[in-house]
Amino acid sequence: MSKILVIDDEKAIRNTLKDILEVEGHNVDVAEDGHAGLEMFDNGAYELVLCDIKMPQMDGIEVLEKLQERQPDVPVVMISGHGNIDTAVDAIKKGAFDFIEKPLDLNRLLITIRNATDKTVLIQETKTLKRKVSKAYDIVGQSPAIVKVKEMIDRVAPTEARVLITGPNGTGKELVARWLHEKSNRAAMPFVEVNCAAIPSELIESELFGHEKGAFTSAIKQRKGKFEQADGGTLFLDEIGDMSLSAQAKVLRALQENKISRVGSDKDITVNVRVIAATNKNLTQEIEKGNFREDLYHRLSVIIINVPPLCDRLEDIPLLAQHFNEQICAEYGIPPKVISPDAIEELQKLKWTGNIRELRNVIERLIILCDKQITGNDVKAFAGPVF
Repeated sequence: MSKILVIDDEKAIRNTLKDILEVEGHNVDVAEDGHAGLEMFDNGAYELVLCDIKMPQMDGIEVLEKLQERQPDVPVVMISGHGNIDTAVDAIKKGAFDFIEKPLDLNRLLITIRNATDKTVLIQETKTLKRKVSKAYDIVGQSPAIVKVKEMIDRVAPTEARVLITGPNGTGKELVARWLHEKSNRAAMPFVEVNCAAIPSELIESELFGHEKGAFTSAIKQRKGKFEQADGGTLFLDEIGDMSLSAQAKVLRALQENKISRVGSDKDITVNVRVIAATNKNLTQEIEKGNFREDLYHRLSVIIINVPPLCDRLEDIPLLAQHFNEQICAEYGIPPKVISPDAIEELQKLKWTGNIRELRNVIERLIILCDKQITGNDVKAFAGPVF
């Protein structure tokens, strides 16, 4: 079940708690005072601490404070036979999970322990999930071109500057946008993505700015747009070069005034959004053609980060291949395949018109079709188009 540390200066209480909790299936250690408890805590991986308040040399509140400094995620339940409301409130304020008075109510104690250990499991699962999500969005590579991109992210992310991310399809522009958000002061707030190319031109304004009920035929209820959803956080406008001119005008106003209005409404709504945009088009050429507003371009391109195509960073293919190998095999629940050196050489010879996205697809295909080892011959056989 759980590994629990009991800190109490009364031997009878310590032994009673140990016996009861071990019957319930827990692994229990006991300490006779605060100093011994802290030493045991430092040397053991505990999921819960039960700590008495009234103890000689170091009282329970001081022990609680020191435990919070060490590992704030480990729940601490305070127990006392001399408690009152003020003591309980003080303990909770300082980070205690709960406060139980002596003589201990067995049912109350067991319920509290179950809730506390459930919280510990939830925290660990959340941390594991965050690590998995973070790994899924890794920018993998050590080539000079990709190192430059990472350095730009580190320098620009903490600022409020708008960023325009350029580069061919499949190079990882979304990853750059996500890391700009994750390393910014807005990381705790929403990251909202809009693919401007995937939304019909007649719906893009409603998607971005929302609409009021009855604003158009299918508007059966009020709807918040992406600008409002991203309030306080980051709005990522992917493929902004495909946005209609009328929507561009509204986006420009939102950037200038930090205000939007829903479709079908004259009411202004103040928003606090950092806008990051991306495109695979040459916006300078689009401006010359009359397809993109020059004033909007200058609003968006305070900082420009160009993500290089895979053909300009072939030395990253070994790292990328292994990264996708581990990631995809983990998704399939199988051990990672061995990618032979001649397979890497063959991968580096290919023309990666689809860039990183294409490489991932090829690695997935090889994992599915090959045995435990992926060889150069496998790459020659399966890396091209399959019909």
